Formats: sequence, C-alpha cells, structure tokens
Amino acid sequence: MPYLDDPLIIFTDLDGSLLDHHDYSWQPAQPWLDKLSAANIPLVLTTSKTPAEVAALQSALHLTHQPFIAENGAMIHLPPGWRTGDEVPFHINGAGYSEIRQTLVELRQRYDFEFRGFGDVTPNQVAVWTGLSEPEAELAMQREASEPLVWFGNDLDFAYLKKCLAREGLALTRGGRFWHVMAAGAGKGQAVQWLSERYQQKRGQPVISIGIGDGPNDLSMLEAVNYAVVIKGHHDHEMPLHRDDISHVFRTSEFGPQGWSQGLSHFIPVF
Repeated sequence: MPYLDDPLIIFTDLDGSLLDHHDYSWQPAQPWLDKLSAANIPLVLTTSKTPAEVAALQSALHLTHQPFIAENGAMIHLPPGWRTGDEVPFHINGAGYSEIRQTLVELRQRYDFEFRGFGDVTPNQVAVWTGLSEPEAELAMQREASEPLVWFGNDLDFAYLKKCLAREGLALTRGGRFWHVMAAGAGKGQAVQWLSERYQQKRGQPVISIGIGDGPNDLSMLEAVNYAVVIKGHHDHEMPLHRDDISHVFRTSEFGPQGWSQGLSHFIPVF
C-alpha cells in the first residue's frame, strides 16, 4: 500500500474522472488535491483534451510546474524545469493534425464513410456535442496530433475504416464521448511509461504510479501504472484490465470526482 511520503506520481484522466461528466467541476476532489499538493506529489493530467485546454486547467489547478499528457497520449508537454538543452516543450508521438485530417478527408471521399470530426464543424457544433461553452469548444478544436470523430455509419463500414487507418499508420481509440484518431504507436499507456521513466531519472529512485480513469481510452494507462483506479463511467463500455495483481486495481462505486477521491482513499491511507 502506498503512503503520502512515498515517491508517488498520480496520472489522472479528466472528463468523467477528475472532472464531472456533466458540469466539468472538480470541487468534490479538492480535499484530495490539497493533500497531494501539501505532500508534493506530482499530479499529471492525462487526457484527450488539447494542450490549450489542459494549460487552462493546469493553471486553475495550480499544476503549471508539472508535465501533462494531452490528446490521448499523442502529445506530452514538459514544463521549463524539465527540458534539457534545446528540447522543445511538446513531444509529439507520430502524425500531426494536418496529416491526420488529410487522411480522413481522402478516405471519406473515396469510400463515403459517414463521420464528422472537429475539423468538419463549427465551435457551436462542438459545444453541442460536448456541453462546453463556445470559447471552450474553440480550445478543444486547437488540435495538434489527434482528431475526435462522431461515427454515423454502420458497423461494417466502421471496421473497414479501422483497416484503412491502420494502413496509414493511424489507429482509433474510444473515449467517453468520441472516437479519437491518432498515430498507431501513441496512447496514454506509452506516454505514462515515458514520463514515469523521466520522473525516475529526475529523482534518482524508483517511483510508484497510480492511474485514474473511467473510459476505454484509459485502459493502456491503467495497465501501465502500479495501482489502477477504474472510475464508474457514464457509459456501457466494458473496462477489462489484463493484470495479475488484482489487489492493485480498485473499481469505484461513485462517478467522477467523487469516485476519484474514493479511489485515492482506497489506496493511500491518511492519518
């Protein structure tokens, strides 16, 4: 069982996890956020959101000194204190946004696939899809290395879309609301492993990681960490984890930030 004075790192999903699925509030998790801050435990936001969205949230959560993982692991942001030499702030895994968009448009024209991505619609439509305000939707559309899709077609066409994307070095991952297209080698799990190694190098000792998430796109992260919190989700997708250490997996009975707090309380004793 990990303790607050152990070399911990927390990797957390946002929507439906730290943030409420409906109103995007994190207030029920504030007592635990305060405990982590007081213990100097890094909290790494690990999300499908864009860097522009995460930067705003990081500021509100007083986490700007920490790295973050954006666009489902397709991007990793390193704050100034983490960079060496001429290292750039963003580490991009695989294809960039313009390349992904071009591939999607060509495939849709060729095979008449029925989908719409953020690059096809207005901020107003993204706001309708997500429940965000229009200014927030505009931040969600500032994408760098992934494209969220709404699929309107049949299952057979969807299976063929997956095959076509694979031939182009791209893959689909399921989020809470959308399918996300990004480089085949990218993902939250790979990004978590990469950052965990960087933390270990900085600290000069092994680290203990806890991952918290609610959706299928969190599964690779939840398998890459030492302890996994699976938050009860507002969806009907299965959340299977292929781990032998069942005692290191906790499935909450609460949703969102309440479940987030429930998961940390399960694994970390507070005296």
